[in-house]
Amino acid sequence: MTETACKIMTAREAIRRYVNDDDHLIIGNYTVATCAELVFEVARQKKKSLTLYSQSGIFDVEVLVGAGCVDRLISTYVYRAGGKEGSSAVERALKDGSLVMEDYSNFQYNARLVAGMHGFSFMQVLEGAMLSDLYNKRSFMGDDKYKVITCPYTGKDILTVPAANPDVCIVHVQRADRYGNAQYWGAMGSVAAAALASKRIIVSCEEIVEHDVVRSSPHLTIIPGFRVDAVVEVPWGAHPCEVVGYYNLDKLAYASFLLADLSAEGLADWIDQWVYQCPDRAAYLNKYAGIHGNKTLNAIRARAFYSAPANYGSAFTSCWDENGKERTMGVTLDELTAIIEHGGKNHG
Repeated sequence: MTETACKIMTAREAIRRYVNDDDHLIIGNYTVATCAELVFEVARQKKKSLTLYSQSGIFDVEVLVGAGCVDRLISTYVYRAGGKEGSSAVERALKDGSLVMEDYSNFQYNARLVAGMHGFSFMQVLEGAMLSDLYNKRSFMGDDKYKVITCPYTGKDILTVPAANPDVCIVHVQRADRYGNAQYWGAMGSVAAAALASKRIIVSCEEIVEHDVVRSSPHLTIIPGFRVDAVVEVPWGAHPCEVVGYYNLDKLAYASFLLADLSAEGLADWIDQWVYQCPDRAAYLNKYAGIHGNKTLNAIRARAFYSAPANYGSAFTSCWDENGKERTMGVTLDELTAIIEHGGKNHG
């Protein structure tokens, strides 16, 4: 965890500064706690020609594809109601040719991100995929979707996937400090790897807390502040999706979206009402309250259920005591330097 410059800004400013047309954009969240407000802002600013990565593209991917922001999609699962005979934004876009998609398994998708996170150029995956359509059917990645190489140890053919290093990751977490140290708990999926594999990171959070709060629970920090470009405080920033410790899935709002998504016209109207006509999350929540009432929203607030505290205490936090002496040898820094310079021999 690091203390650097304050990185707090609005969603509008963060997306304007760090998401460009033609970028490779990854949605960091997996299934839950999706970064809805950041997704909405990408749509509001009408970013174009994005290559979108998403491990579980349902609500978020549907919005971006429906808004015309995405040309290429890399995913493991997307919402395609009724299969090829049904209807969804992704299915419609695939049919009319405005979208092309590469499909990976969950393991392969994560392998790409883990490789990118660690600076590798590729990662080995299970060769059984070579018998499936995941391997045989390819789109815009062509020969680069997979490579078969010879193992230098066994001589066997092994299957590999290329590292993924998206231009920017958008991700929602429970809390962060002003420096961008982001804390997240619950279903992890590819959240940390998606962020750390990316060149730029925009974090939205339910609340910004003091740095001391972050320091008191370091095990929850999945993205260190020095890697984060912007942090945006957005209460209810994942709605209608759920956030552990804050609120549940809003089944009413989610169902309304899915019904609208059954047709291009319905989705366009939904996006117009809930994205374009709401300049920010506050306006979105005001609109929701006007239609459904605050009682409906409050009903899904999470009840408190705390984990047991972890003791991070120690006898002292520095090897130097209050008199400036090293605790083991009882010498000052100047005295220790002299010992080192003399090779540790015959020092007074």
